[in-house]
Amino acid sequence: MAEKESVKSQQSWLERLSLAFISEPQNRPELIEMLRQAQKRDLFDSNALTMMENVIQVAETQVRDIMVPRSQMIVIDENSSYENMLPVVTNSGHSRFPVIGDNRDEIIGILLAKDLLRYADTAERDNFELRDILRSPVFVPESKRIDDLLRDFRASQNHMALVVDEYSGIAGLVTIEDVLEQIVGEIDDEHDDADQINIRRHGLTRYSVRAMTSVEEFNDVFGSDFSDEQFDTIAGVLIQKFGHVPARGEIVSIGRLQFKIMSADSRRLHNIQVIILPVAVAEE
Repeated sequence: MAEKESVKSQQSWLERLSLAFISEPQNRPELIEMLRQAQKRDLFDSNALTMMENVIQVAETQVRDIMVPRSQMIVIDENSSYENMLPVVTNSGHSRFPVIGDNRDEIIGILLAKDLLRYADTAERDNFELRDILRSPVFVPESKRIDDLLRDFRASQNHMALVVDEYSGIAGLVTIEDVLEQIVGEIDDEHDDADQINIRRHGLTRYSVRAMTSVEEFNDVFGSDFSDEQFDTIAGVLIQKFGHVPARGEIVSIGRLQFKIMSADSRRLHNIQVIILPVAVAEE
């Protein structure tokens, strides 16, 4: 009798174990759906859900998708005097600056704004040599995944990396703040300009666009004709097209424009990637 009870107990345990494995998510979409169901049961709030979704999706994002493009980098010329570079540093509000040689492909080091403080005293300024205070630059390829980049930032304690293209030219730069914003959303500080750039170009056909960009501004840049009577922002246009608030990674094409959601939460969109498609592809 005891032996039968033992066998029955063992079978019950195996059944429970099997069910546990069967119910486990088998891929990322299933895992995200499981988290959404847990949030609906009030196991955690919507902000926590958004961050967890972003952490899961961040492995699919490459540095080229979030970098500041080369044309918008704030740099300092190696031949600049202390008096000339100080307004650049103070007006930008940044803490790190690439220092260039003859052109933007020649990065000789990284200047930390705090390293200029010792020369605020005019007596010390006679000894100022820019190269003496530069930090070594870190270079990463455009294709590097940002979860790997975040791991490198933490290990090296660097907060900025220069992004290089396939020809070893400088394509842009990326900071640890850019990476963290993909997880926690926009991080605004006292130096962020209320009129910050809404549309950034990355190459010939790829752009990053803030979801709150006005339809009028979007149309001006892309030559599109989205109506601004029904929606004020490009986010409104996309939500109507999708028929719901799209999640990160969802893609839709409208004419020759392909839209990919780069960051979003359950209530709103944050950042979008826009690619101008070739005519032949758009007409298919």
